[in-house]
Amino acid sequence: MKKFRNSIFYTVVIAVFSALIYWALKNGKTLEASRIITEKTSKKDQWDSFLDTLFHNLSHPLALLLVQIITILFVARIFAWICKKLGQPTVIGEMIAGIVLGPSLVGTFFPEYSAMLFPPESMGNLQFLSQIGLILFMYVIGMELDLNVLRNKAKDAVVISHASIIIPFTFGLILAYFVYNKFAPQGVSFSSFGLFLGIAMSITAFPVLARIVQERGLHRTRIGAMVITCAAADDITAWCILAAVIAIVKAGSFVSSLYIIALSVLYVLLMLFVVRPFLKRIGELYLHKENITKQVVAIFFLTLLISAYTTEVIGIHALFGAFMAGAIMPENMRFRSIFIEKVEDVSQVMLLPLFFVFTGLRTQIGLLDDPEMWKVCGLIIAVAVTGKFIGSAITARFVGQNWRDSLTIGALMNTRGLMELIVLNIGFDLGVLSKEIFSMMVIMALTTTFMTGPLLDIIGLIFNRGKNYIPTEIRQASRFKVLFSFDSPESGKPLLRLAHAMVAKMKTNAMVTAMHVPQSSEIHTFNLQEYEEDAFKPILAEAEELGQHVTTLFKATSDVDSDVAVVANKGEFDLVLIDIGQSIFEGTLLGKILGFTTRIINPENLLNTVTGKEKLFENSPFDDKTQQILTKTQTPVGIFVDKNFTGTDRILLVLFDAEDAFLIEYAHKLIANAGSQVTILDADGAIKNNPQIKESIRSVEQVVPNHIQLISNKKIEKELLQSNDLLIISKESWKKQIELGAEWLNDTPSLLIMKK
Repeated sequence: MKKFRNSIFYTVVIAVFSALIYWALKNGKTLEASRIITEKTSKKDQWDSFLDTLFHNLSHPLALLLVQIITILFVARIFAWICKKLGQPTVIGEMIAGIVLGPSLVGTFFPEYSAMLFPPESMGNLQFLSQIGLILFMYVIGMELDLNVLRNKAKDAVVISHASIIIPFTFGLILAYFVYNKFAPQGVSFSSFGLFLGIAMSITAFPVLARIVQERGLHRTRIGAMVITCAAADDITAWCILAAVIAIVKAGSFVSSLYIIALSVLYVLLMLFVVRPFLKRIGELYLHKENITKQVVAIFFLTLLISAYTTEVIGIHALFGAFMAGAIMPENMRFRSIFIEKVEDVSQVMLLPLFFVFTGLRTQIGLLDDPEMWKVCGLIIAVAVTGKFIGSAITARFVGQNWRDSLTIGALMNTRGLMELIVLNIGFDLGVLSKEIFSMMVIMALTTTFMTGPLLDIIGLIFNRGKNYIPTEIRQASRFKVLFSFDSPESGKPLLRLAHAMVAKMKTNAMVTAMHVPQSSEIHTFNLQEYEEDAFKPILAEAEELGQHVTTLFKATSDVDSDVAVVANKGEFDLVLIDIGQSIFEGTLLGKILGFTTRIINPENLLNTVTGKEKLFENSPFDDKTQQILTKTQTPVGIFVDKNFTGTDRILLVLFDAEDAFLIEYAHKLIANAGSQVTILDADGAIKNNPQIKESIRSVEQVVPNHIQLISNKKIEKELLQSNDLLIISKESWKKQIELGAEWLNDTPSLLIMKK
């Protein structure tokens, strides 16, 4: 009776209270006698009423804002993906997405749709949400700056950085002299217009530059450290100058702006000498993530909001306050990382694309409707490149850098990205920039950011420095080389044990390389070295325990699968081991539908279909990254599926046809180096009819007798599978078994799928 008690109670409660609801509704009808109740009885009227309600809900400000966000995120992700595949920073794709959704493209060709999706009355909501995103973004930028590095390496860097500001600033001011009469809005003084054009020319996008340095493998080099320091110093200086420029513009004259500047100096002193020591003390007390309470988080976010509010009230913009709040965070990098994790995803993934689109809605390329306007636009781009690229390069050469490094510094400092759009939007909001000049400057920001990658490639070509970040010891080795690429240290350990089992007794005749290629968007320049050490520490500890020397290879990138394939191909590895990821598009009906649609819109998948490169895992639950690595690598690849892998004592090797014979070579290595007991299963009778395969097995037996046996069994038993530590199967045979829906695949031990 006890086990039915809850069910009886539930039934009684539902029945009693349902009866009471029915009684209330029925008797409540009698109360309507003294009232006039209007009720639509016609089915047509009821349907019309429903449609009216539905359309009203669709046009509600909240519903409209949500559909705007969905559209923006979707389009931004598509263009970001395209730019990533072109070797460009994803921020360029997001900037282009903004312009595409604005009046320059969608507004021109689909004006009704544009007016419905982005009506003028909805722009206020988008603007304020994007401003919140920018405040959080600038908070992260402030935290990413390592002031200790600036203090330690600031000698040459400050000279280059300040030259890279003053030279383009001057050029921008001179340019303003020639375009002021035609393009400055009515009522705007020349000083305001000229100062904003100058600061827009002199900005550098620190976050984009840092990502490029990471992805090009320059972060460990002297030139990488130099250019990061230059960009950091540039950021701090440029934002201080921008604050002063905003103060002058808002005050109307230089003398009036001195009051604002005086308040700003007082604010900075308070932040540095009052607020910063207090936050430092909190950072010392709450060093670990487990210790950080909601009250501590609240203190730091209140500091951010109060700082942004203060600078907005003073008159130097809330973004400067957010930047300052980030810069005075406790210097402990682990502590900063915790807060960056809390802020970054929301600001960069959801809110910043709103800013790009909001900028795109203001950018009207159609206003540049005659050759003269495009000449001015070209002049703006030329002045920007001359001032920043050439100015930085010449200064770097003057302070002692060689020409290769000087030009590299110039190309990187010429990157403007998102920071430029922030400055331009501030100028537009203040009424200093007209729509025409604003659109030209947005094109300039896109152009100078886009040209960074090609410029670096050209410089590398001229000075014979390619993007080859593979160490010389790997490229020159003539030994049997195994590369294993891991996503996390825990997944890397089994891969290391498997690689070791293949080379353990080969000593100097073999080389094992561990590779970790994280997404550059997931890590930050200031903790890059610490991140690398943490990633490899468990792997190296395991290698020491095994007595296996391991060469490490680390590279932050925006295109993981391509970089793994490049290393595998250029390093001329004999075997590449990768672990498998699970696809988010499998396991549910919605997931499969979404997976199908993403395959349709994925240009890379479409290209593979057209060129005849069939998709290995189209019927499997494995991820796109693995598929792309297999498509792009020209070396043997082993795809490892870890099912509590313990070792290689007992190996089951399944052969389905003569093409699988290459697997015997790996069985031989496991026997020779790890003493494995290998069972070869002749699943379809391919071996008994093939003398060459029999001879291969016999040759292994002669070298290492009693370690290999051949069995024939068309039905693969569960007991046989589970009595082994590892199953080895060829890629083609495994795919066929997947297509046939072979039930034995559910019972496999750890699995190694080999691509010839």
